[in-house]
Amino acid sequence: MVLAKTKKSSIISGFKEHDKDTGSAKVQIALLTERINVLTDHFKSHKKDHSSRHGLLILVGKRRRLLDYLKRSDTNSYSDVIKKLDLRK
Repeated sequence: MVLAKTKKSSIISGFKEHDKDTGSAKVQIALLTERINVLTDHFKSHKKDHSSRHGLLILVGKRRRLLDYLKRSDTNSYSDVIKKLDLRK
């Protein structure tokens, strides 16, 4: 479940802080959210795919830890990311 190159570059351009930014917390959270959304749609038609469900839970945990880090370090960008990605919090 790899994101397409064009989709990934559009997500990075929407959340980057400077020109060469590809790994900041905001970009990672946005990419993880897109992968989580794709996997969630996958499970609507493949209910018994438990190995991918395990991977989904790992991705959700990673995103949660990154969101906690962003909340501790920069609350303004945390609230911006939550609003842009339409996450509950």
